[in-house]
Amino acid sequence: MDYNEEITDEFQGVKVWWSANRTLPKTQRISWYPNDDEKKYYRLTVHKRHRELITQSYISHVMMEGKEIATRKRQRKLYSNNPSQNWYGYRRSKWSNVLFEHPATFDTLAMDAKLKEEIKNDLIKFSKGKDYYARIGKAWKRGYLLYGPPGTGKSSMIAAMANLLDYDVYDLELTAVKENTELRRLLLDTSSKSIIVIEDIDCSIDLTGQREKKKEKDGNEDEPSDPVTKRLKEEEKKESKVTLSGLLNCIDGLWSSCGGERIIVFTTNYVEKLDPALIRRGRMDKHIELSYCCFDAFKVFAKNYLEIDSHSLFGEIESLLGETNMTPADVAENLMPKSDYDDVETCLKRLVETCLKRLVEALKDAKEEAKKKAEDEARLKAEKEEEKQKQKSVKEEKEQSGKDDKEVKE
Repeated sequence: MDYNEEITDEFQGVKVWWSANRTLPKTQRISWYPNDDEKKYYRLTVHKRHRELITQSYISHVMMEGKEIATRKRQRKLYSNNPSQNWYGYRRSKWSNVLFEHPATFDTLAMDAKLKEEIKNDLIKFSKGKDYYARIGKAWKRGYLLYGPPGTGKSSMIAAMANLLDYDVYDLELTAVKENTELRRLLLDTSSKSIIVIEDIDCSIDLTGQREKKKEKDGNEDEPSDPVTKRLKEEEKKESKVTLSGLLNCIDGLWSSCGGERIIVFTTNYVEKLDPALIRRGRMDKHIELSYCCFDAFKVFAKNYLEIDSHSLFGEIESLLGETNMTPADVAENLMPKSDYDDVETCLKRLVETCLKRLVEALKDAKEEAKKKAEDEARLKAEKEEEKQKQKSVKEEKEQSGKDDKEVKE
């Protein structure tokens, strides 16, 4: 509405009038926040005999309809946390954002069909579970751990989850957070209907109790000899003081109940490096392994990239994928046409050739590993035999020495 414009509305047969207005300051003054000087407001005019209907029903109706319209028309956003020195000041905030327009959906996601359906059902059940979570006395949140080799689709899975539920995504970079207090403020500043993501959590910051114990045990074994590298490492430690307990309290402690309908996602390539306390059930409720490309995933790629459901090479490809470790990213790259002259046959043959090369490499690696293992076993056997001979010689020497002593005494 323009200022001083009037709009008529009707509610249950009662006519009301809305107008938008503003008041400007009477005196001019210099201000760091110029928008605070003027006051904006709506004026609602209605006959006094309808006052009760308007205050008890109409205002609530307007607020509720306004929220629903805003929800329907809102554009989902991808947020990233700002360094704490940029939090305060005119129009500054803890999070910066861009429009979230990732095209990934569960239909385009290449993975095992049964696992995909299981994840979809779990997400939909969670989004409708407000009353259920209140009844069982738990905060309305759910944790997902996505793990597997690089290129297996962890980021695409997060985008598909956000598109399915129509949630915002908060990409939390732990290395930019200096202490536990800052982390808590950041998480409190996130909205409901959101997915909070910490990608590669094993690399983001040293959070594992196991590694802390190992460091204490090993002492200064891993200390760099180069003084410049040593100083950089010390500065890096000083910069971030986020601890494992601080992160756990934020995602699963009392502070986790400040807000609802949130999904927390951790991704990692090496799940064995993470502290068990960080990924136990109740914190990370669902553990999802995204592994190498299976035939079900390949068929999704073939449908999406080449628009085919079957081909004479499918049987050979199924056999090769069962024998080689190819990530979905590798399969997708081979199936993607590289020019206007690439047809379905060319793309599938390129994938077969790549699979065969990988298989040959895998066999060579296995042969080398077996050879190395045999050499190690032979070396250990020789060392044991040598040790055995040495012990035998020592024993014989002792016996001979005992005989000599006996002869001397006699």
